[in-house]
Amino acid sequence: MKERILQYMREEGSITTLQAMRDLGCCDLQHYIRVLRQEYIIKDEWVSAVNRYGDKVSFKRYFLDNAGTNNI
Repeated sequence: MKERILQYMREEGSITTLQAMRDLGCCDLQHYIRVLRQEYIIKDEWVSAVNRYGDKVSFKRYFLDNAGTNNI
């Protein structure tokens, strides 16, 4: 699954929890992000949107940093 998530971020530019569930069948994106951060530099940003009920919601969007791998 982590390879699918990595490939998705490379192809699409970023990923959210909803995209991971809908497009990849992944229900625990945060776990895989933690695992991927051991090897890659993954940035995140908070995004705000309005849900179907008109409520403001916030969620994270994850994306690969252009610097590449994590040299820890």
